[in-house]
Amino acid sequence: MSAKDHENKAAGMSARVSVITCSDTRTVDSDTSGNHIVTQIQNAQHHLLSYQIIRDDPALIVDCVYQQVQQGADVILVNGGTGISSRDNSFEALGQIIESHIPGFGELFRMLSYEEIGAAAFLSRAQAGRIQRSVVFSMPGSTPAVRLAMEKLILPQIAHLIAELRK
Repeated sequence: MSAKDHENKAAGMSARVSVITCSDTRTVDSDTSGNHIVTQIQNAQHHLLSYQIIRDDPALIVDCVYQQVQQGADVILVNGGTGISSRDNSFEALGQIIESHIPGFGELFRMLSYEEIGAAAFLSRAQAGRIQRSVVFSMPGSTPAVRLAMEKLILPQIAHLIAELRK
């Protein structure tokens, strides 16, 4: 099968997606980033399994991600907690449970972010990887960062990712 045939076959796939916002302050009404992700997933006609806001606590993050893996999520989109403050715990929490890292996501995210915000982009600890048969993406919690990750990186590749996961 050619690369183009593979792309066309994958394009028809619908992903089962879970969205997790890690924040000590956001609510459903104030979570513009999480709501943007949900809207993007629905507009792309993927299936939203879950949308949750949890405290930025390592144990809660790990438990919540594992629950989504067990519920059959193809893709888990985590936003928030990727900075360097003492309250930012997503990077360490997910780093403990990712089985196979996808370093290109964080690298490309920071490169594209640099084009938009300059040197502050290097402060982001965006990352991605596989946990069992799910792919997890961890991105900053700001709405412009979420928009960048979703539109430039995640959505264009989501069908290909799930095609690979389902092999």
